[in-house]
Parts: sequence; structure tokens; C-alpha cells
Amino acid sequence: MSLKDNIEMVKDELTSEEKFFEKAVVTEKFVKKYKNVMIGSVVAITLFVVGNITYNINKEHTLEAANEALLKLEANPKDEATLATLASLSPALHDVWMYSQAVVAKNVKELEKLQSSKALLIDDLSTYEAAQNLQDLNKLENYSEKQNAIYRDLAQVQAAIILMKEKKLDEAHSKLSMISTSSPLAQVSRALMHYGVK
Repeated sequence: MSLKDNIEMVKDELTSEEKFFEKAVVTEKFVKKYKNVMIGSVVAITLFVVGNITYNINKEHTLEAANEALLKLEANPKDEATLATLASLSPALHDVWMYSQAVVAKNVKELEKLQSSKALLIDDLSTYEAAQNLQDLNKLENYSEKQNAIYRDLAQVQAAIILMKEKKLDEAHSKLSMISTSSPLAQVSRALMHYGVK
């Protein structure tokens, strides 16, 4: 190798080392400048992950405790302490339990309390059950006029039957004619119009 080649090789090595040191200095400046942001980001991500894991563990524990309380209530429905525990752990599950007990016992007062429930469908179902148990024409009509009433057609059939018992046949016929032909109660409605309302 000639001296010129050696000098070129040394220059190349120095240039590459120079570039390496230059990049190291730039990286060091970047790290110093954004050190707090990077540390904050790592801490925030760590706290989020830990918080999420803690939340999920707590939610799972609460769910298990609520299920245990429900099993205890199935064994002993009169256990007030377990009922209070269920209410604190899962208000929605508590309302479902209370609804099931009120329906079996035909407890209209409890059904009326549940009409303000936040549990899915419980408010609608308890409104219907209370009106049906009372055989209250006004409540059945009000229920059947609700936009998304689950038992709308059934409430109309029951209202028509009450009207038939009161000998208000035209009103009963009007109620029954409001039931859609695609409803599962369409045949019942037609039968009542044919045999019950003339």
C-alpha cells in the first residue's frame, strides 16, 4: 500500500469517527433537551398500564363478589345484609333480583319503585308488570303508548279485554285493531275481535 492510500484510509476513518461523534453529540443534546418529556411519557404510560390493570382486577373482584351475593340470595331470599351488599356492589343486578322477586310475589309497590331503575329493561318491564297486576286500564294504555315498549301489543290486548269486561266493545275493537298484522299477537287480536267483540 502506498502512503497516499494510507492517508486516504486514515482520512476516511477520521471522517466516519467524526460523523459518529457528531451524531452522538446531536443525540446527547436531544436527550438533554427532551429528557423530562421522555421521562414523563414513560411514567405516564406506566401509570396508565398499572391503573388499567388495577381497574380490571377491581372490576373482576366486584363482579365475583356480586355473583356470590346473588348465589346467597338464591339460597336465602330474606337475607337483608346480602341484599344490601348486592345493592352496593352492583345496583343493576340488585334491581334485576328485586324485579324477579316482585314478579313472583306480584308486589306492585316494589314494581312501581323499579320503574325508575337504571338497569337495562327493568324500568320498562316493571311498568308493564305493575299495570298488568293492577289491571289498570289507564296504566296499560300509557304503557302501550310508549315509543319502545317491549310488551306494547300485549298491553293493548289486555286493555281490550278490560274494555270488553266493561262492555265498551267499540273501544276494545279500536285497541285490537291497533295491533300490527306482523305482531305475534295478531292472531289473538283477530280471535278476540271475531269472538269477543261483535
